[in-house]
This record gives sequence, structure tokens and C-alpha cells, in this order.
Amino acid sequence: MADMIISKSKTKASVTDCNVSGEFYAALDAKVRDLIKAAEKRALDNGRKTVRPYDL
Repeated sequence: MADMIISKSKTKASVTDCNVSGEFYAALDAKVRDLIKAAEKRALDNGRKTVRPYDL
């Protein structure tokens, strides 16, 4: 897998009442990549080359 998009330390700091398993980071990273891909597709399908918040 390529370098992670997410920051493990910032993710862990964001979870306040639970522990974070090592497998969670890869799953979160995959989800973020899927969101980015879908946002990019939506922007292109709408004739734009700029991804905007509402593409999420």
C-alpha cells in the first residue's frame, strides 16, 4: 500500500474514549481514499477540475 493519507497520531488523538487498533488505521485510510476517488469522479462528471466540499 502507498503511504497513508491519514495521520496515525492525529487519528489516535481524535478518539477520546476508546483505544485504536492497529488495523483501524488501514481501514480508515482506505475509506478516505474511496471518498477522495468518488469526489474526484463527481467533480469530473460535472465538468469541473476542482474538487469541492459538496463533492463528498
